[in-house]
Amino acid sequence: MVPLHDDNPTTLTPVVIYGLIGLNIAVFVFQLNLSQQGLDSFFDAWALVPTQLTESFEGALEAPAYEWITLVSSQFLHGGFFHVGGNLLYLWVFGNNIEDQLGHVKFLIFYLGCGVLAGLTQWVFDPYSAIPTIGASGAIAGVMGAYILRFPRASIVTLIPLIIFFTTIRIPAIFFLGFWFVQQALFSLASLSSDVNLGAGGVAYWAHSGGFVFGLILGPLLGLMGSKSRSPRR
Repeated sequence: MVPLHDDNPTTLTPVVIYGLIGLNIAVFVFQLNLSQQGLDSFFDAWALVPTQLTESFEGALEAPAYEWITLVSSQFLHGGFFHVGGNLLYLWVFGNNIEDQLGHVKFLIFYLGCGVLAGLTQWVFDPYSAIPTIGASGAIAGVMGAYILRFPRASIVTLIPLIIFFTTIRIPAIFFLGFWFVQQALFSLASLSSDVNLGAGGVAYWAHSGGFVFGLILGPLLGLMGSKSRSPRR
């Protein structure tokens, strides 16, 4: 999928996006070289584990003092090839346009800030969960929230499987991303009343929903809507 654009080009090379993609890949390659025991220990130390964060905030002696750092470090950990591949695809498709609008420094602040706030959203709704929360999805959800706000009229070229072949269709960004957010929000609400913990399947729905909402808020605060109007790059 790619966003369509007109002949008005972007001007900034997305160096922060390149750096984030490279760092995520490097950490994932490091994970692949760990034993299962080593990987479990690595996640225990650097993934966001809500119950450990709660203990840290409460001043529990057994909780590491640096536990809050996992709100950032967890954004660079992934659980498999599809997890990291899907996240980095969405980061590239939507992130380079937001970096172009905000500039390098503000975009990095925006990205990490959305990731931290997304993690805190997940923590607020499940503060005693022992399930590690990992992945860049919360930060990327923030990017998607900013994108739908800044480029609501952009069209997303999406690959659609039709039985034995594939075709592409153009979907307005406001519908493509809007549907994604509504889906995440519904799953988030369902997790409050369901006997089955939806987060147990490895999807932190509250982090997705929270990241998207905070993207809508932080983008304008950092000057997204006041930036020079440029069309989204392909």
